[in-house]
Amino acid sequence: MTTATVPTVRPDGDAPFLLTQRRIWIIFSALIAGMLLSSLDQTIVSTAMPTIVGELGGVSHQVWITTAYILATTIVMPIYGKFGDVLGRRRLFMVAIAIFTLASVGCAFATDFWMFVIFRAIQGVGGGGLMILSQAIIADIVPADQRGKYLGPIGGIFGLAAVAGPLLGGFFVDHLTWQWAFYINIPIGIAAFLVAVFALKLPNKKAEKPIDWLGVLFLSAATTCLIFFTDFGGSADFGWDSTATWAWGAGLIASAGLFIFTESRAADPIMPLSMFRNPIFVNATAIGMAIGIGMFAALGFVPTFLQMSSGTSAAASGLLMLPMMVGVMGTSIASGLLITKTGKYKLFPILGTIIVGAAMVMMTTLTAATPIWLICTYLFLFGVGLGCIMQVVVLVVQNAVPASDLGTATSTNNYFREVGAALGIAVFGTLFTTRLTENLTKVFTDAGASPEQAGEATSTIDPSVLSTLPDSVRTGVVDAYADALAPVFWYLVPFIAVALILALFLKEIPLSDVAGLVARGEAIGGEEAERLEAERIEAEQHRTADADGAAARTRGARRSPQRDRAGQ
Repeated sequence: MTTATVPTVRPDGDAPFLLTQRRIWIIFSALIAGMLLSSLDQTIVSTAMPTIVGELGGVSHQVWITTAYILATTIVMPIYGKFGDVLGRRRLFMVAIAIFTLASVGCAFATDFWMFVIFRAIQGVGGGGLMILSQAIIADIVPADQRGKYLGPIGGIFGLAAVAGPLLGGFFVDHLTWQWAFYINIPIGIAAFLVAVFALKLPNKKAEKPIDWLGVLFLSAATTCLIFFTDFGGSADFGWDSTATWAWGAGLIASAGLFIFTESRAADPIMPLSMFRNPIFVNATAIGMAIGIGMFAALGFVPTFLQMSSGTSAAASGLLMLPMMVGVMGTSIASGLLITKTGKYKLFPILGTIIVGAAMVMMTTLTAATPIWLICTYLFLFGVGLGCIMQVVVLVVQNAVPASDLGTATSTNNYFREVGAALGIAVFGTLFTTRLTENLTKVFTDAGASPEQAGEATSTIDPSVLSTLPDSVRTGVVDAYADALAPVFWYLVPFIAVALILALFLKEIPLSDVAGLVARGEAIGGEEAERLEAERIEAEQHRTADADGAAARTRGARRSPQRDRAGQ
């Protein structure tokens, strides 16, 4: 259990920060708004992606739309986590919202593929902050033994976005333009910013030790080299025997070595090496990384499969993700409530990895002829499994570290999950894209096109032109997508098996009953906070009553001479 240090006065000289239940719910509303903005954008592009890359001419490079976002998100996560611990999280949260919203404007007005990719990366800079700061703020204001019922709805927001995003993206593509997938972020971003300004009242802090800028630099370099190494190695243009691929590999080794050296000597490291001596932290983080590899690689291309392989429209492919949303939301909320009630968490990652693995094996059988109801069943099971894992792993990590490291531990856990996601997207996305490009080129070449014409058709094809193609070519395109994607799921299954083994060995310890702000002496919580707040309200009411009484007496004193003159 964590011992709380009750403050008598805040560092800025003001009255103590009272963490009442009313204030917790107000802050929670701001976090929900920010999480919705971030998670919605991760999925809204998926159904619009075939149209975007077709219009901007980037079919053979479409993996970069997702990779750029995840790469940027991954790099900034540890920065937001550490800076939140030492500087406070409120202003960082608002900065993240502003960056994300402005980058959405840039995406909407992009005129070529690589400009679009750059703005997606900038979106990732904001999105990474929203994700990390939301989870860390929850740990600041809610004790671990009560946190499950709050993390559950946050996991539900991810499930909602997993469906609402593709559904909205599909609607915009079918009835408006793909740019609306980014226009929609502008009013949501403005609303989230205003909610944060008025609702996210948290103590501010100042850094007491030098900021680890060298750690930031080397970690960013290592992350970038890792992503490029895997992307170059899995591409048809370079491959694993390419000098360029291994140049990135050498950069990864060098920058990772420099990062470890820097962290071992930094006064306040951005990712303290001491955390990796904590077996619970390491185990839970490894589970998140393994799940990240399988989850994001699968989710990133399922809507594309539904559109091109099954012949559904963009809107319909988004609607078909609804069963997964139901699964994620249901088990996220249920697991959170059960953890709060029982104090036990180990069962959920075990059960979740089994269900996800089973769903992924089922997805290897997908073809253009697979019935829609069966695809929906697979997606529902996939969501049920994810809902048992995602937020539970975060809770386990937060409960295993000191309150002073809540943001750092949360961001490090998420960082390795996003590293897994980036690896999964880069490697398995490249496998999918390479095989798809080869299949489509053969389809158009067999139809009589020259190699140049086949290459042009392959790079610009999108769902809207399928109906205009001859039957034999259209069938060939559909089969090309099915043949390219379904086998990829087999490559993901071993990573889910690793996550299951790790979950079986996850140690279960009692959940803390003290919120992070209270444990660090930055706030008063629980019954004491409620009592002090009641006293404050009562005192305020007395002051108001006294002021009203004084005003009444003053008015009466002014009227008395008038009555005296009237009587005379």
